[in-house]
Amino acid sequence: MACSVRWAVAALAALTAFRLVLAALLPLSPDEAYYWVWSRALAPGYVDHPPMVALWIRTGTLLLGETPLGVRLMGPLAAALGTLFLADTAERVFPNRNAGLTAGGLWNATLWVGAGSVVMTPDAPLLLFWCATVWAMARVAMGGGMGWWLVAGTTAGLALASKYTAVFLWIGIGTWVLAVRSARRWLRNPTPWIGALLGLVVFMPVLLWNADHGWVSFLKQGGRVTDWRPERAAGFLAELVGGQIGLMTPGIWVLCVAGLVVAIRTVRSGQDSARIGIMLAFSLPPAVVFLQHAFGDRVQGNWPAIVYPAAIIAAAGLTSSRWRHLVWPSAGLGFFLTALVVLQATTSALPLPASADPAARQLAGWSQLANEAAIIRQQQGADYVVAEEYALIAELAWNTRGGVPVVGIERRLNPMTLPREDMGGRTGVLVRAEHRGEKIDPATWSSAVPLGFIERNATRGIVERYRVWRVVGRGPGVAMPSRAFATEE
Repeated sequence: MACSVRWAVAALAALTAFRLVLAALLPLSPDEAYYWVWSRALAPGYVDHPPMVALWIRTGTLLLGETPLGVRLMGPLAAALGTLFLADTAERVFPNRNAGLTAGGLWNATLWVGAGSVVMTPDAPLLLFWCATVWAMARVAMGGGMGWWLVAGTTAGLALASKYTAVFLWIGIGTWVLAVRSARRWLRNPTPWIGALLGLVVFMPVLLWNADHGWVSFLKQGGRVTDWRPERAAGFLAELVGGQIGLMTPGIWVLCVAGLVVAIRTVRSGQDSARIGIMLAFSLPPAVVFLQHAFGDRVQGNWPAIVYPAAIIAAAGLTSSRWRHLVWPSAGLGFFLTALVVLQATTSALPLPASADPAARQLAGWSQLANEAAIIRQQQGADYVVAEEYALIAELAWNTRGGVPVVGIERRLNPMTLPREDMGGRTGVLVRAEHRGEKIDPATWSSAVPLGFIERNATRGIVERYRVWRVVGRGPGVAMPSRAFATEE
């Protein structure tokens, strides 16, 4: 067993090193560039999410500079640490079943972790702190000391400062305490309440920022709950289930469903209700809510990732030989599918048209697009390059060289502590994706002269076309941060 653990740790270290190499080589996706902008305007909150992802990017760029690896540094490291939390939890919940190695292997073989840990999004800190909270609460469920409540409260607060879906951690803990008879004694103990208070203290800056900004972030995310299009429910449900089978990979998805079903049966039979029940409390409530949401609107593919840790632990606890025989073939398939995704992202080896290639649509041609926009600005004698959509704004800011001013006009940028650029009466070059149409807002631009099109290209053709105008502004925009280019990327 000790030899197996050493080999597993060595494999995790090698896998993490490989992910760091990929993180250094791949260009930033639009969301990553957007979160990099956040890191240059640190605040307790943003319109879209809490601030943890910005803090992580700021940490990485302080250590390694404003490079792709600097932006992404914390992601692969968090995936490795989360694996250790997950493996230790599985080993304790299901002793003598080799569950720790199984859970660690399945976790890293999912497409979500295998490819997703290379990019930097709010899910990276969320899942690390989620795994840490599950780890601490498993200790509580197995009779650990009261100090584990303090750990769980703190990590649950950090998770909530990463992404609002971490509220399901708090719901899960409350569900477990109320539903499991042996856990109800904690309601009379001050320690869990102190732990909850620690978590709220961690989250308090986000609350105060929202209160100071009209609860904009809560309203944006909470507004999704009211979406309701039942006539499309069948399509939304199929998309949810199909997407999760793809992100978990098929074999691992089957194992996770089987693990949760067995866990439910175990708890219903009265066995191990505290130990197994804590895993169900962290997986079933969000799973039920996402299924309910799919009856009225689309569930984004990354949202259900919070179900994965507890579900994978449940899968690692399966004892039936028919399921155990499926474990490593399923993990192997997962690693193979991840390798295909990585291969496509780095080489465009699969013969997909550029416009239909998900990797190309996210990663390809941004530097070329920014360079062409900067050249047009110089030819027109304009003062700035400007865009109206957050992803394009961020990519232009990240990729534009030579100190060219990049300005953003987008409502979600307004609360950010970035300087304002006065565009009133000044000439700029406006870049807009072709699909957004030709209509120009006269309240923003006093004049707009079309200059034609520029393209964002990948190896296999055009990814997207952009209209370009010579515009004269009427008022202020948000000045985007710039970065120094020590070397050509």
